Amino acid sequence: MGDMLSLADHRRRPSRVGFSRGELQRILNLYSRRVASGEWRDYAIDHLDHMAAFSVFRHAFDRPLFTIAKRRGSGTVDFLLYGSGRKLTHSRSIDDVLAALEARPRPVS
Repeated sequence: MGDMLSLADHRRRPSRVGFSRGELQRILNLYSRRVASGEWRDYAIDHLDHMAAFSVFRHAFDRPLFTIAKRRGSGTVDFLLYGSGRKLTHSRSIDDVLAALEARPRPVS
């Protein structure tokens, strides 16, 4: 008889997407500045099969004000910015997406 093989060892595992340390550091730098100014108060990080998302909130019980997503497609990685339930911008660079978020008008208090 032959050796027994486990199919689980040979199945393709789903690739998880996450933010790298440098990407997360850039996002958290922006987040901390906005928290210090009183605009943002909470955040959440979600991991899905082919996407990671960093969402910021004004209040913990609200919908997210903005979501920065990292999505893996067919061999490429894209960063997206969502706000008010719609896509605001996308780029292959996290810096471009964060610059677009910095350029958005801020509420006056």
